[in-house]
Amino acid sequence: MAIADDVAIDLSGNIYYTGAVHGATGAGYYTVIELHRYLQDLADDAVASGDDLIDITVDTPSDRSTDNIIAILNGFRLDDANGSATDAISEHLYDGSIIQQEDGTIWDGLVVIAAEGMDLQILQNGSLVANDFWNTVPSGETTMGLNRDVANGISHRFMLLVNNAGTEIDGRRIIGMTRVWGKTYSEFKVNGTARGNNVLALTYANDLNNVTAEGTVAGYTTIVNNNEGYVLLDINNDGTDEAYYSEWTRAAFTVNDLYERAKWATAAESGGTAVTAAATLYGLDGNIFRGITHQLNHGGTSGGTWVEGTPVTWTGGTGQLLAANQSVNDDKIWIQILTGVAPTSGTVSQGGVSCTVSGLVERPIRTPFIGVSTGSALIGAYGLGMATADTGPSDLFTPLEGSGLSEGDTITPPNNVQFCVNGLVIGEDRVLVGPASGGLLQENQGQLTGQINAGVSSFVMGSNAETLGNGTPSATDTPTAGTVRVQGDDGVYYICTYTSRIIGPGTITFAGVSGLGSNAAAGNNVYISYIDKLATATSECFTVVYGGSPRSLFIRVRDGGTAGDLEGIKTFETTGTLGAAGGSTTAIRTSDV
Repeated sequence: MAIADDVAIDLSGNIYYTGAVHGATGAGYYTVIELHRYLQDLADDAVASGDDLIDITVDTPSDRSTDNIIAILNGFRLDDANGSATDAISEHLYDGSIIQQEDGTIWDGLVVIAAEGMDLQILQNGSLVANDFWNTVPSGETTMGLNRDVANGISHRFMLLVNNAGTEIDGRRIIGMTRVWGKTYSEFKVNGTARGNNVLALTYANDLNNVTAEGTVAGYTTIVNNNEGYVLLDINNDGTDEAYYSEWTRAAFTVNDLYERAKWATAAESGGTAVTAAATLYGLDGNIFRGITHQLNHGGTSGGTWVEGTPVTWTGGTGQLLAANQSVNDDKIWIQILTGVAPTSGTVSQGGVSCTVSGLVERPIRTPFIGVSTGSALIGAYGLGMATADTGPSDLFTPLEGSGLSEGDTITPPNNVQFCVNGLVIGEDRVLVGPASGGLLQENQGQLTGQINAGVSSFVMGSNAETLGNGTPSATDTPTAGTVRVQGDDGVYYICTYTSRIIGPGTITFAGVSGLGSNAAAGNNVYISYIDKLATATSECFTVVYGGSPRSLFIRVRDGGTAGDLEGIKTFETTGTLGAAGGSTTAIRTSDV
């Protein structure tokens, strides 16, 4: 179509679009210089006619600075209220900027460098632009993207409103994003659009680690973030905690399942709609959550306690507080910027709580926010943490801070492995997993180093049949909390729970102990019961750090039946191995009737 067929001007100076709407046959799109040439062509007419009410008698309607920068003058204006049409005229213009002299309104041009068919979202002033008309599928075509130029790698060309009647929209700052399921996520930031064309360069390709059906990943509901905010974790198992702003757990899922779940929670497609309306992270809609963008250093908090996952403000901007180390050093907060420019000084506040900023560090963004999946390992984004038992030796993490860590230091976890006993009946099977020797339960794994009394809260296990202590497998593959069996002086092996353990030279000290029902003399047997419980799941597992050499395990499962239910099973006993990849066994249920 010719521009004269699609654009009209009324006596009030309104320039409006009259053609077919987006996606319809005949929808017209024109460069800003074409609009200028059209207006000038009308302006030299002797007498106005039809619906183009400009001629030689009126003031000049437009001016050209360059082919990509056009000013609308003398009371003329783009009528985005649509005149008699259903589309705004600015949505049908591209390849430059238009400055409206009457009120200072500005539309700047955007040129998107990306693969054809890319779904583009614009983050502006803290939210996604709801009307993503640029993603329309043109009539007769099968992929989205208005005014694309595939030969030159351009997926979209359009204008975006950046100044509304003289008021800049967030300083003309925008972020172009693409978050389409099954594709790579990417973003491109413009810190204030300029007149003419502004480039957004985005990656849009198949993500080989995101091939699971979206509906399937929606069911991964046990993958959760246990802590939205500052949390201390010892992911590298060196005895000293590091700080993170999350503690993701993947339950029984793989690390790549966790990666896909994170993408699912933050996806956004045409219309700016999140894949799930329920996806909220740190108080933000998942489709705009980006992770930590800035670290703000300060001299201390006043007025109360920060609430993570809620907004903070300062003169000239807003952000979402993702973490604060108020309970540790009280000298830093970490935010995702929403509007404005991050502060280098001045006051940041959240209600009555505030701090005075003394320094600013901008942090790199990963897309998606969780980091990069290799398929079998996670290269985590800055500050992202996982439950220690869910990490693997090929994962990589960058803590927020930590004792002995320098800025940007990365750490790797030890080899966390899991051993499971499968095939259990909940509420019926009693399961015991302990150390094995010669195919039998190794009751003399260790011995008490001193006399202890019933009800004791801690005790020391020394070496006996197994060498214990630093540098041995027991230094890492003893669960950090769990159960041990202690031989009482009455000959009973009591099940004792403990909440922590300390590895020493040739010893393991168990603390937070409960359950010892008898005195026990020095030298009495002690062994670790890695699983020691009535089954509460069809698979019972324990997770520990692999100690560097395989551990032989003894497994016993019993269901003796009851007076009202004689359907017990014969005792199942076997041995297994906890290796570098973990291990498992399945109970054989042989009826005992």
